[in-house]
Amino acid sequence: MDSARLLKRTVGGERLSPADGLRLLESHDLAALARAADAVCRRFHPQAYRTYNIDRNINYTNICTGGCRFCAFSRRPGHPDGYVIGREELLEKIRQTVVLGGDQILLQGGMNPELKIQWYEQLLGDIHKDFPQVNVHGFSPPEIHHVAQVSGLPVGEVLGRLKAAGLGSLPGGGAEILVDRVRREVSPAKVSADGWLDVCRRWHGLGGRGSATMMFGHVETLAERIEHLERLRRLQDETGGFTAFICWTFQPGNTELAELPKLGAIEYLKTLAVARLFLDNFANLQASWVTQGLKIGQMALRFGANDMGSLMIEENVVAAAGTSFRTTEAELRRVIRESGYLPRRRNVFYRLLDNPPEQTSQTTVR
Repeated sequence: MDSARLLKRTVGGERLSPADGLRLLESHDLAALARAADAVCRRFHPQAYRTYNIDRNINYTNICTGGCRFCAFSRRPGHPDGYVIGREELLEKIRQTVVLGGDQILLQGGMNPELKIQWYEQLLGDIHKDFPQVNVHGFSPPEIHHVAQVSGLPVGEVLGRLKAAGLGSLPGGGAEILVDRVRREVSPAKVSADGWLDVCRRWHGLGGRGSATMMFGHVETLAERIEHLERLRRLQDETGGFTAFICWTFQPGNTELAELPKLGAIEYLKTLAVARLFLDNFANLQASWVTQGLKIGQMALRFGANDMGSLMIEENVVAAAGTSFRTTEAELRRVIRESGYLPRRRNVFYRLLDNPPEQTSQTTVR
């Protein structure tokens, strides 16, 4: 079946098979993919607005035993540049975030062998003592798996204890590509694809919600990108616990994979569009302006994304790989308006936090 007929089917609501998804990912008709992804996005989100949120990415440690070849941020145990953030410094970062209107922190670090479950429980307790209104979107599935290992506990018990201590939602970091051939090559010490999915499944089973991600453009094949999406879609069918999907291109600077070419905007937008068409049980897709810049992030709103992601008051991991885009809330709102939508601020669960703005005659969604 040609791609035009596939696009017509999926716009009409039919589910794509992995073979269909691969055919679309191999397509070179970017405009047709964009039209179809935009149509599906508007089926999910017919409203006149597109969303964003305000949060801060706080890296509580950069000490990590993961040894990921794509990472320029982490440091091995004993490295002179390794750190565990001081509690007062962390709380001050949260204070600054609240002052700027943020209601959430993205709390991620490394697989630090010195930090066991009690350390994380105390951390969450200290945060919620001072900032009960702030959601902690924290600890990726590989971190959770690692905490369980170093603490000698089952993953389910670790998740339950962290939830009781105040963990609000689970970020989907560390997914990379959910194919073990790829993981063995780029992150051999990190949890397997099944292990990543199991952490999410158990979190969803506790009533928790969280995001799903994909970092692509390194050693994976196009078929493996689709396998990744298929595994996410199957788990979402099972649990319904994913709030959103975010994909971005691998940033090779300062990494062990620096010799690999850096994918451009066309491949990013194509993969985003195919993800919107394939993930028919995900309500929300975020644009990755942090890796692509605001202009391409703006274009993503016509390639299937309904959300501009976070203002990202602080970001260190992508910046360590040599990519550093920054913005302000006013600028983020401007690019949404220029795309023909009203900007609305939301929280991690996609609940709107602001009052509806008055729609002007200049704002259109078609």
